[in-house]
This record gives sequence, C-alpha cells and structure tokens, in this order.
Amino acid sequence: MRAPTVTPKLQRIAAQAARDPDRVFTTWASLIDEACLREASRRTSKSSAAGLDGVTAQRYAERLAENLRDLHERLRSGVSQAAPVERVWIEQDDGGRRPIGKPAFEDKLGQRAVAMLLAAIYEQDFSDCSYGLRQGHSPHEALHALRQRCLSEGIGWIVEAEVSGDFDSIDRTRLREGLRQRVNDGRGLRLLGKWLRAGVMDEGVLTHPETGVVPGGGISPYLPIYSSTMCWRNGARRQYGHACRDDAF
Repeated sequence: MRAPTVTPKLQRIAAQAARDPDRVFTTWASLIDEACLREASRRTSKSSAAGLDGVTAQRYAERLAENLRDLHERLRSGVSQAAPVERVWIEQDDGGRRPIGKPAFEDKLGQRAVAMLLAAIYEQDFSDCSYGLRQGHSPHEALHALRQRCLSEGIGWIVEAEVSGDFDSIDRTRLREGLRQRVNDGRGLRLLGKWLRAGVMDEGVLTHPETGVVPGGGISPYLPIYSSTMCWRNGARRQYGHACRDDAF
C-alpha cells in the first residue's frame, strides 16, 4: 500500500526546488522517516536477487513494520552501516562482460528513499531535452524528439557515443562538490559516503575502490547525473549570464 504522507512531502520539496532554483537543501535527510522507507519498500523490486546479506524482499516483508522502524532509527542516529556490494558479471553480445552490483536489501531501501527525495529536487533543474533516468521521459520519447528535430532542422548525421567504464572512473570528490551545490545536508552526504565506501565483493575478493560508483545500486546511476546538473547550469550562467536557460547548451 502506498504511504499516504509521502506524495505530499515529495510535492512540497519539489515545489520549493521549482520556486527557488538557487536554493540549497540542507535538511533533506530528515525527511527519511518510516513512511518514506515504506514507500521505498513498495517501489523496490521484489524479484531482484539478494545481496551479501542473503535477505530477500519476501523475507524482509515478514516483519516489515518492525524492520522499517529499526532501519529508520539507525539511519536517523547515524549508526547504520553499509554492507559491501556483491559484484556479478553479465555476458554481453559482443563477448565482453558488464559488471552490476547487488546491494544488501536494507541498503536498497535506503538508497531508494534517498533517490525519491533527490529526484523531487533535481527534476526541477533538468532541461526538457534531458531524458536520462527520469520518470515520464522514456527512451522512446527521446528517439521521437530526436527524429522530429532531425526532420525540422534537416539534420542528416547522428553520432552515438558511449563512455567506457564511466561508473568506475567517477571522481568522488568532484561528485560530492557537485551535490553540495544543491543538496548540502551533512547527514545525507555522510549516508551517501557510507554507500560509496562500502566496498565491492568480486568473486570472493573484497576491495575498496577510491573512485567510481558501483552499478546496480538504487542511487548509483543518479548521483553522477545530479552532481553534473548543477555544474553544467552554473557553468552556463558564468559563460552566458544569469538569465541563461539550461537548454542553452
């Protein structure tokens, strides 16, 4: 069942972000309450494989209210610990392998809750032509918009590029600096830091990479996008003036 208090909460924070594009949110982590975690649980896939903790969604749901109450208290007090992410390798059509991560179940819930809150804020900062990992902006819609622009502007060439190993090479210091421009909450950033530093278990070997984010986590694909959004916007302002819109570049 959807938590009734969560949607109005997300709507309020989204409205604040829309009204004041320069506002820096410094207490967003306090919004992670039991209701928020319950909604995060509802949105978390029930069929995904367990992480190193061995806990599945079905097992966690057997004592859901008690588990969420305990998780909230640990997140609120700052004593929660992030478990290492189990890395598995997926075979690709070209013969290569792509890594994904399997976080512990409570880390999935916490990351989903944080992703919900940050999405409410950063959704207000995106340009209309941005489609990556946004609700209501599917890849099909992106292709349709691209086709329409090519037809209307007589564009005959399209170059497709992919950054190799982008998740592994992200500079975490710059990542944090980018996030602080919009969501500078010490408690929330410390929580993100725990997940980033939790380590990776790869074929039985535990490592602690100093760069990158682990693909497969509920928050990992969003952090680079959110961090770079404000950097792009502020960079455009410095170059083109305060009135420059995000779609200018």
